[in-house]
Amino acid sequence: MDTKELRAKNEQQLKDELLALRQEQFNLAMQQASGQMPRGHQIRNARKNIARLKTVQAERAKAVKK
Repeated sequence: MDTKELRAKNEQQLKDELLALRQEQFNLAMQQASGQMPRGHQIRNARKNIARLKTVQAERAKAVKK
């Protein structure tokens, strides 16, 4: 996921995307714990996407406070 795509979304879409990414992260963690996960890089990618999304949310919150 690209930050340009995230910046184009509104607040509700960002919240929905964050919920979906956290669910994906949880599912990947459960797959890894049960030994079913073939590619370990997917967890790292999910974490990075969550961080990108939260960064965009923080930027918007900071801009609103100014």
